[in-house]
This record gives sequence, structure tokens and C-alpha cells, in this order.
Amino acid sequence: MTNDIIALISIAILILLVYGGMHVAFALGAVSFIGVWLIRNDITIASNMLAQACTDAIASHVFGVVPLFVLTGFIVAHSDIGKDAFEIANQLFRRVLGGLGIATVFANAIFAAITGISIASAAVFTRVAVPQMLHFGYTPKFAVGVVTGSSVLGMLIPPSLLMILYAFLANQSVGVMFAAGVVPGLLLAFSFSMLVFCMSYFFPKSVFIDGKPRELAFDQLLPLSQLIMKTIPVVILIGGVLGGMYLGWLTSSEAGAVGALIALITGIIKGKINLKIFWTILTETGHVTVSVSFLIICANIYSRMLALSGAPQALVEWISLLGLGVVGFMLLYSLIILFLGTIIDSASIMLIVLPLTLPVAEQLQLNLVWFGVITVVAVEIGLLTPPFGMSAFTVKATLPREYAISLQDIFRGTMPFTICMVFILLVLIVFPNLALLY
Repeated sequence: MTNDIIALISIAILILLVYGGMHVAFALGAVSFIGVWLIRNDITIASNMLAQACTDAIASHVFGVVPLFVLTGFIVAHSDIGKDAFEIANQLFRRVLGGLGIATVFANAIFAAITGISIASAAVFTRVAVPQMLHFGYTPKFAVGVVTGSSVLGMLIPPSLLMILYAFLANQSVGVMFAAGVVPGLLLAFSFSMLVFCMSYFFPKSVFIDGKPRELAFDQLLPLSQLIMKTIPVVILIGGVLGGMYLGWLTSSEAGAVGALIALITGIIKGKINLKIFWTILTETGHVTVSVSFLIICANIYSRMLALSGAPQALVEWISLLGLGVVGFMLLYSLIILFLGTIIDSASIMLIVLPLTLPVAEQLQLNLVWFGVITVVAVEIGLLTPPFGMSAFTVKATLPREYAISLQDIFRGTMPFTICMVFILLVLIVFPNLALLY
């Protein structure tokens, strides 16, 4: 059996193991170890490579960006900053047709610029936005659809956990990847907002139960002083984290630390964080950090196994023979990711696909920052598509029991946003400079 065949079989087995429910890190580690063993016909070499990967993968101090931004995200979620962002957006867009839907998109964009975790956005705004939209006459399908759809902004607008993972896998700067995600993220948020407005204007019965929304009563508006007090922490957080990085005052790791400190002070002042809650947050942060570390270690040995097999070089030669060109390759690459998004989760897709395709992207002289943005957008579509759509399952699990909204209704409500994301993905492929305005 040739090395190329071993690599192809290992990829197929890896996908089957992950789809069957095995944790992606264990699947990566086991398949890679056996693959190296078979390629070199020496278990000692496989063992040494596994040990070396454990040392090399996360040895850099740059890896500190992961726990710091995860910590920031958990503190923000416990501090009700997402709820504050929604109340601010609700008041700003109250006179716009479909205003609550646009407010949900806007609040998700703000929340994304602080936390960078899509699943957290889906959980927070299911409890914050869905009851409000249902109260003001929006259809249940639209209410859950706009929450699920706009939750994906958490992985594109920086700071983003997927951007961090891509930066480590592709050996790119985390700060540069964050900067590259700003314009595509804002473009996607604007597109979602326009989609909500157009649906409300042209297809009102798909958005409103009675064909039109109920008015927001004057006594339900926040006083100006209260609105300002809710806005200040959000502005300070975004300015401190993103502003510090983009102005060159802070590295990505330092920005994560500043964000965690500002969020912690905000949570304490609001009375949402005490010692018991803070200890819970630290524990949750540790669990996520260890999980991500394990993923990166196992992805490292997987990359080495593929390099030993020669599979990436074989793929480069095959792509060259097909004569697809850059756009053709990117469309094929995106289709593969979209397909995988229907069966496995976002991180698994990146860990399986990138070690194989990054050498092809380098051979085609593609900008790896742009390639990363395309990857994240394509991967995020998988959060919305059945049967695996993680954001849809998160919304379903978080919905209060009194709302009889099925998982099928959530997927149907999300469909317009999925189509919108595919359109933006195509725009970014055709116009790469949109992802390079940093």
C-alpha cells in the first residue's frame, strides 16, 4: 500500500470517526499515529513524532491569546453585556421596519466584537431577543431564524476563536487575521440587516404574525441616562480590545488580557460577578483552553503525517492537471467545506481539511489571510445547515419550554440567512481585496 493511499484512507477513517461521535482530537491523534507507523513501518518513529508534536505545538507564548479571549467571552456572557447590547440596538432601530430583527443582528455584531464565540451568541440572544420578538408580533420561525443566522457573526468579527485556530494552523499572525475579519464581518452584518428589512417590506407575513409589527410603547423605552450607562461598558470593551490591537498599542495576547480585565470590572460593578461565579468562569475557561490545546497538538501530528505521506504534493499536482485556476480551486474547496459542514463541527472541518489544502494554497500563491477568511465563512455556514447545524441545536436547547418551536422551524427560519452567507462567500472569493483592507 502506497503512502498516498494510506493518507486517503486515514482521512476517510477520520471523517467516519468524528461523524460517529469520537472526539476530534482523539480521532486525529489515533489516525495520525497509526498513519505514521504504517508509512515509516516503525512504531518508535510514530511515538517520537507524537511526543515532539506535544512539545512544539503550543510552546509559544503567543498561544496565551486562547485562554485570555475565552476568559473574556465567559465574563461578558455572565455580565449580561449581550442583553445591554440588544436593548441599545432595540431603541436605535425601533422606528425601522423589522427593527427588532435588525437590532438582533446589530447586537450580535457587538457581542461578536467582544466574545468571538458563535454558540455563546446563539445561547444569549435566544433568551434575550426571541421573547421580545414574539411579544411584538414576529413569527416564531423568523424570530429563531434571525437569532440563529446572526449568531455566526461571532466567528467572523474579531476576536474569533476560529480565526485564532486558523492562525495557529496556517502560521499566521492572530492580529492580522482579526483585522482581516472586520470588513467581511461588517459586510455580512449589513447584508443580514438588509435581508431582514427586505423580508419585512416585501414578505411581511413571513416576518409578522398579523402582517405588521406591534408598536413599542413609549414607557418601554429606556431613559437616556440609562441608555448611556449601558453603552459606556460596551464602547470601552470594544475600544480597549480592538482599538488597542489595530492602533498597535497591544499585541493580541495583551488585548485579550485587557478585555478580560475590563469585562471583569464591568461585571463586578454591575453586581453580576462574585467570587463563586468567577471561579466557575475560570474553570470553564480552563476546560475550553485544554480542549483547544489538545486539538492543536493532535492537528500538528496530523499535519506531519500528511507531509510524510506526500499527499499534499499529490493534491497540488492533481489540481494543476485539472487546470481549475484560483477561482475554480476556491469554489471546489468551498463546496467541500459546505458538504462537511452538514455532518461535522466547525473546528473538526478546519483540523481535517487545512493540513491538506494549505500546501495547495501556497503552491497557487494565494494570500493565506484571504484564504483564512474564506475558510471561516464557509465553515460558519455549517453552523446553520442540517443535520448538524450546531447553532440551530443551541437555539433549540436554550429556548424556554413554553415556546413550542421545532428544530425544523429553526432550520427553515435560518434558510434565508444561509443563502445570504453563501452569496457573501462568493463575493469574497471574486473580490479578495474585501478581506485584505487592513
